[in-house]
Amino acid sequence: MQLVALIVCIIGMVGTLSATIMPHWRITAHIGANVVTAIVYMKGLWWACAMFSTGVFQCETYNSVLELPADLQTARAMMVISVGLSLLAITISVVGMKCTVCAKDSPIKDKVAGTGGVFFIIAGLAGLVPVAWTMNGVILNFNNPLIPGDLKFEIGESLYLGVVAAMLSIIGGVMLSLSFVGRRTEPYSRRPMSYQNPAANRSAPAPSAASVQSKAAKSEFNSYNLT
Repeated sequence: MQLVALIVCIIGMVGTLSATIMPHWRITAHIGANVVTAIVYMKGLWWACAMFSTGVFQCETYNSVLELPADLQTARAMMVISVGLSLLAITISVVGMKCTVCAKDSPIKDKVAGTGGVFFIIAGLAGLVPVAWTMNGVILNFNNPLIPGDLKFEIGESLYLGVVAAMLSIIGGVMLSLSFVGRRTEPYSRRPMSYQNPAANRSAPAPSAASVQSKAAKSEFNSYNLT
């Protein structure tokens, strides 16, 4: 279960990283006067791209970070934080998994794996918030009648990829956490000590003179009968 959860989380991290880099967050909406167009514009977190009908794909980065809107800057920061937390969670989870030899005999090994799962959940939420916020903004602008059709955008592939990647990170983190919670630590049990009869440790009393004489008489009687 821990190994499957780690693989799911790694796939989620790769998807989040791809969604962060790709420019397909907003794509030109083909409505109204833009039904037939030779250029498709795409906007991402780091650059804006244009794809021409001839197949040419041209991108350029944003000129100034300070001129970007606050929601775009926040989305950048949260996506980067999500990837960073996922890398940290992978390191922690590998140490705490049962299939690894790191801290093999440590009693807190399962707790370390559970901590890695919690970090994966936080990373998934950090990546889901900016993606969902951007999707909401695109939908609101698309349905706004005051915005011209050539300025409207549709939801790009990167947003769908970001949602799936965030859900995978959250699901994998929950699986890692449940693998720790579901396992109960066996209590330490002492071995029972073997019972010893206290009478066995007592030294035998010294034989009396009468008992010695009776034993000697019995031996003489037995030797006389034999003869």
